[in-house]
Amino acid sequence: MPPAPPQRAPAPPPPDTTGHVPLPPGGPVGVPTAPPAAAAVPDPTATTLAVLLIGPAGAGKTSVAKYWADHRRVPTAHISLDDVREWVRAGYANPQSGWNDNSEAQYRLARRTCGFAARNFLANGISCILDDAVFPDRPVVGLGGWKRHVGPGLLPVVLLPGLDIVLERNAERSGNRRLTDEEVARIHGRMAGWYGSGLPIIDNSQLDVPGTARVLDDVLARAIASPPSW
Repeated sequence: MPPAPPQRAPAPPPPDTTGHVPLPPGGPVGVPTAPPAAAAVPDPTATTLAVLLIGPAGAGKTSVAKYWADHRRVPTAHISLDDVREWVRAGYANPQSGWNDNSEAQYRLARRTCGFAARNFLANGISCILDDAVFPDRPVVGLGGWKRHVGPGLLPVVLLPGLDIVLERNAERSGNRRLTDEEVARIHGRMAGWYGSGLPIIDNSQLDVPGTARVLDDVLARAIASPPSW
């Protein structure tokens, strides 16, 4: 009988990649480079961006983020922290039932997951907008965490309508996302700490979703030209 053909060694495993482009160490989102003074104002609708939309429950973050992502001229993803948290079905730790180690851990895990997703989209040329109720009195967990997860080029914008508007919008919600009036008022009060922080703030009390998205584009154009220090 003829000798058996020699067996080939198995091929080495592929490199550890996610999507189409290997992710480099750290976040690929660098700080935007300001254009020359004589250059035209940059067009945020045609620029690959990473945006963090901050605001209390009922501010309209999710609606504005979805609309903004839907109407851009470049591929854009919307990454909702609440949606990612609710991927956990059995064992979901609802903060409304009491803030504890489990709810804290699930928030941290969701933020890391959202940050990883954002970096993956950006590495493949897709913009993203994330939304989260980031508090100014928790800088390490809030903005600091997002900066670590996504990169220094993340552009934070605060959406902060009046308390009466937030209460009205919250009343229209259902399930885990509807809070008590007391909790909404407490969160809104903490969010007021963003005034004086240097971050851009949009009061969308009198704006509909398309109008707020247009103001967001104006704010982002200025942020690209002169990145905020945060």
